[in-house]
Amino acid sequence: MLWHASAINGYRIEATDGSLGTVRDLLFDDQSWTIRWLVVDTGDWLPGREVLLPTSALGIPSIALRTLPVRLTRQQVEDAPGAEADLPVSRQMEGHLANHYGANGYQPRGNAYLSPLIGFPSPTEPAERFEGDEIVANTGDSHLRSTANVTGYHIRATDGDIGHVEDFIFDDASWRIIYLGVDTNNWWPDSRVLILPQMVREVDWSNSLLHIHATQQKVRDAPAASKAVTVDDTYAQAISAYYGLGLFAV
Repeated sequence: MLWHASAINGYRIEATDGSLGTVRDLLFDDQSWTIRWLVVDTGDWLPGREVLLPTSALGIPSIALRTLPVRLTRQQVEDAPGAEADLPVSRQMEGHLANHYGANGYQPRGNAYLSPLIGFPSPTEPAERFEGDEIVANTGDSHLRSTANVTGYHIRATDGDIGHVEDFIFDDASWRIIYLGVDTNNWWPDSRVLILPQMVREVDWSNSLLHIHATQQKVRDAPAASKAVTVDDTYAQAISAYYGLGLFAV
């Protein structure tokens, strides 16, 4: 099933033995466009603390209850290695967390669902580096991004701007980001479009800007994407065929 990232924020996380808190943010890999971690506000349970949970330990969200089950106990989460939810999160810390949870929360990029995007450097840097006789952990994973932070980034076609990122749509089985929802109201009133991650050719993080492989008119003429349109396999086939891309199956 497909979900909007904005809709999952605020969902209550239910461990096997009680509530952990609520979803505050999602962290995704900007090369594979796969969500790796949930940022959870633990509220009154662990006051003043936020924790990272691997998506590989998550169950299927419940719309009716606004809950998201996790195959972990409260004690497992409380005993997890300390990690600040604010970026950057070091790759070494991701590895420690994944080992603690016994989950594949930290996936090597060789197993990514999508090829690296044009314009990104190869992720060859190790989790640690040598400085003299000391081993020093890298400060952070430059490819781990927050959906909350990237929401609002402007989208630029090959011939001009078309709108800004409104939302991320992901599959709850793989936690892949399938579409980016784009608000085009400043350019085409009462319009909303979806684009595929494969269309992104470069991201200018310093200027909050995504460049895509398409013209303004091409995006404007894409299959309708209003909230009334069901985003399913049929739509996936239609939009992939329209943009001339291989089907990004849901």
